[in-house]
Amino acid sequence: MGSVAGKSTGEQVRDEQSGEDVFREFVIAVLLHNEAVADRLGLQPVDVAAAILLEMRGPLAVGTISEELGLPSASTTRLVDRLEKAGYVRRVRGAHDRRTVTVEPVAGGMADYEAACEASRRRLDEVGTHYGPEQAPLLLDMLVRIAGAYRTAARELRG
Repeated sequence: MGSVAGKSTGEQVRDEQSGEDVFREFVIAVLLHNEAVADRLGLQPVDVAAAILLEMRGPLAVGTISEELGLPSASTTRLVDRLEKAGYVRRVRGAHDRRTVTVEPVAGGMADYEAACEASRRRLDEVGTHYGPEQAPLLLDMLVRIAGAYRTAARELRG
């Protein structure tokens, strides 16, 4: 895409691409970033998603992780094995029922992840300077709705 005199790259993209294409570019960028982070950490992209999920929500049952990520239980077990081996999580047996297993983040276990995401956080902070504080709730609401739409669509595809 060539430059257009007097227009920023963002304005040019909006003029030349449909909204759907812009959104597709966004999705591709997020997927590629997650893959690059996973590569840096020696993990699979779904492992990174699981580590982020555990960091956000705290300890989760293996079945909950499986459900949230749409994975079969055997795949989730292998995922937890990889995260445990890499030092991101640990398994905790239930106090009353030893058959139940909860996966919890290890304190400081996300340090490598945080370091790998430093560049993207810096870039996203730069993007944030283009928006006022009054726009943040709208942008966050849109992201929540998009995430919900994709989760629902993924369940429909698997169901």
